[in-house]
Amino acid sequence: MPSLSYSTASRIAARELRASRGKFVFVILSVAIGVAALTGVRGFSSSFRSMLLLRARSIMAADLAARTTRQPTPLEQAGVDKITAAGNEETQVVELLSMASSTASLDPLLVSLKAVDPAKYPFYGEVNLAPAMPLSQALTPSTVAVGDDLLLRLHLQVGDSIKLGTRVYRIAASVVEEPDRLSGSFAAGPRVLLSNEALADSGLLAPGSRASRRFLFKLPPPKPGTASSDEAVAALKTQLEAALPEAQVTDYREANPGLTKGLDGATGLLSLMSLVALVLGAVGVAMAMRAHLQQRLDSIAIMKSLGASSGQIMKIYLLQTLLLGLGGGLLGVVLGIGVQLAFPLFLAKLLHITPDFRLDPRSYAIGLGAGLLTTLLFTLPPLLDIRGVRPILILRRAVEVSDDPFSTRLLRKLQGSAAQLGAIALILAGLTFLAARVSDSRQIGGFFAGGLVLVLLVLLAMSALTLYLLRFFLNRTRLHLPSAVRHGLANLYRPGNPSAALLAALGLGVMQIVTVYIAQRAVVEQMQTSTSAKLPNIFLIDIANDEVAGVRALLAQQPNIRGTPEIVPVVSSRLLAIDGVPASQLKLQHMPRRMLQSLNLTWPPTDEPPPGDKVIRGEWWTAAQAAASAKHPLVAVERLEADRLGISPGQQITFAAQDAEFTATVAAVYEPDSLHAFSRGEFVLPQPALAGLPVVWYGGVHCDPGATSQLQRALYKSYPTITVINVAATLETVRQVILQITYVIQFLSGFSIFAGIVILASSIAGTRYRRIREVVVLKTLGATRPRIAAIFSIEFAVLGLVAGFVGLIFANILARLILLHVLHFDYRFQPWMTLGAWLLTAALTVAAGWLASHRILGQKPLEVLREE
Repeated sequence: MPSLSYSTASRIAARELRASRGKFVFVILSVAIGVAALTGVRGFSSSFRSMLLLRARSIMAADLAARTTRQPTPLEQAGVDKITAAGNEETQVVELLSMASSTASLDPLLVSLKAVDPAKYPFYGEVNLAPAMPLSQALTPSTVAVGDDLLLRLHLQVGDSIKLGTRVYRIAASVVEEPDRLSGSFAAGPRVLLSNEALADSGLLAPGSRASRRFLFKLPPPKPGTASSDEAVAALKTQLEAALPEAQVTDYREANPGLTKGLDGATGLLSLMSLVALVLGAVGVAMAMRAHLQQRLDSIAIMKSLGASSGQIMKIYLLQTLLLGLGGGLLGVVLGIGVQLAFPLFLAKLLHITPDFRLDPRSYAIGLGAGLLTTLLFTLPPLLDIRGVRPILILRRAVEVSDDPFSTRLLRKLQGSAAQLGAIALILAGLTFLAARVSDSRQIGGFFAGGLVLVLLVLLAMSALTLYLLRFFLNRTRLHLPSAVRHGLANLYRPGNPSAALLAALGLGVMQIVTVYIAQRAVVEQMQTSTSAKLPNIFLIDIANDEVAGVRALLAQQPNIRGTPEIVPVVSSRLLAIDGVPASQLKLQHMPRRMLQSLNLTWPPTDEPPPGDKVIRGEWWTAAQAAASAKHPLVAVERLEADRLGISPGQQITFAAQDAEFTATVAAVYEPDSLHAFSRGEFVLPQPALAGLPVVWYGGVHCDPGATSQLQRALYKSYPTITVINVAATLETVRQVILQITYVIQFLSGFSIFAGIVILASSIAGTRYRRIREVVVLKTLGATRPRIAAIFSIEFAVLGLVAGFVGLIFANILARLILLHVLHFDYRFQPWMTLGAWLLTAALTVAAGWLASHRILGQKPLEVLREE
């Protein structure tokens, strides 16, 4: 036969597509839904994540911050200059304590000064002033902005003057909100915001003054083809740590642990959802395309009888596959754009902020490429099977040849087929590449492909075991079972039935869908605890011992307080040694050595970790150990301090509080949430270990945001020496962002789950053409419609139950690994949800099978037999 041109092959492929439109609906549907889920979820999550990260940056007012307690050395300043010369913006924030007084009264007041460059600060977010005005207008060399509490304590108003150092400044505005209030120093005293020039003129910034400096950095927008924003921030952080070795360098993701954890969880879940959409689409393509090629064995055999070579026939079906993949991919991209446009409309009532719609050609190209590549990859094995089709086999393929791609027949065949092994290797390589592109991580791509292979092998083994056990069961109970049940179970391993393939595909799909559900539910539940309306948003600084009871009573009388106020004891201490190594010889990680002279120790209200603290290494002490702690002290260390000091459980730390020295054994390392007053203490010990030491108390309380000024006035009237830090506005921003993250996670995961169910349903429905011949044979032998319906229902139900059982086991294992070791969230086994998902899988399998197969019950035997 002469060579077959591509144009001729394309015409034959297109003619066959037109002649069998119905059979290709499932292929196009699987590709389109997979690509739509991939592009829609990825496109929306990309714009939503960019918006969230902008909000996260506003909490720090920058991309990165480096805190130090001294002026940089010339060498360190050269390192900072090198960073700014590379296109990064930089500004300094200086914070220190000073005394301020009114020009009408010389009574001094301790205040917290914050000097900034109003032309640059803040890089993200806004400083809200009353009356409203630009920061550059409020902060001039002769004007300042102050907190409401300073006006209250000094009996001043906006427009009056205060004295700072040797200069007098006019109060231009009051500070309503600072974007980086949580990132700055929680120093005693009301806030005074001024310009760097004004601070320099005041004479307060003398050599040796205990001023804290924060270097804020803003990166330029990433250029196309360069590293992503997160990667650029990580690289700059490494560079900063080298340039300022004693500075504490943090990036915007560390500004608030609750928000950071929410962002990490959202990012991980959104990537997982995209991968799930990709795999489920591939499963649907594999099942539908294999069904189609099996239906075309007659045509293939006839073409071979007429002299066509295997290569020529493969060319026809390869082009057909590409046409299907292209059609489904283009439809999927269009649907994906529609999904991306629809998400904000559905979420409009839940989100206070709506991400801008952005056409992301990269996401659409990845989605279209994924559709084409998965369609091509998963049809390679059946395309290669064309080489082995002989015309004589067509007469007996229905009874001698199994079309199950995952059967032992294929496994035996692979032992002598390098081409099939190469096809499988190519599939894995292609999926690895796609997973890496979708998740933007080569590591995730590799783990994904490896995990997919492992899970698929186990599912295939379980499928083979299930079919073997069914056959064994039927051989011993055949005469004791109703005929419909016996026939339905036997159908699972009849010649030509792709039971193992369906079990593997359904099991894999159930595993992926339920993994997404479990992961999103765990992430959402844990994130919602950080949006509680009872978390402190007002912090009280420097409460004396004899004021604690009175402060508790005053707070209890306030009508706008929610939850129980947190009053935390703090003992000021110095670190002398670790495991006998003096503090002067310790190797510190980005921590000024002078900070070892001012550490905060506290004790918890019970023998459990304080609210908001989670043990990540070691174990918390028991009640008996706490009671013995006066003689054998134990200590729990905050994670960041432990990393900077190189501390791990079992080591010995020697502290000095006034004249008392004691050595404590590290029992645990904990992660605080920064949302509770207990985050004030970096070292937690049992109360007996700190008995008799001088204590200063700090408080945290949740007040309705609109009533914070009333609370401040009540506290000042009764306890004028207590400093009130109001971060209600900032924490409300954090709370709203976290709520928005949870809404989006729930919505996108619901969409991904729905898309997965549709794809799996289309995979099951793709077997309807295989069942037509069986229905005809049964009708010819006298079977009624109800009997045939019962046989198929039993078969579908067993498929769903077995696949659901296997898939749910692996879903819980995978969800536990992802939550505990990747996303760092708690995992809880949910028995009722698992049982419900198992029964729902069986019900959906039966429903999907019958939605696609009910019409074949009306097939007339004569019509089908004539086609044979």
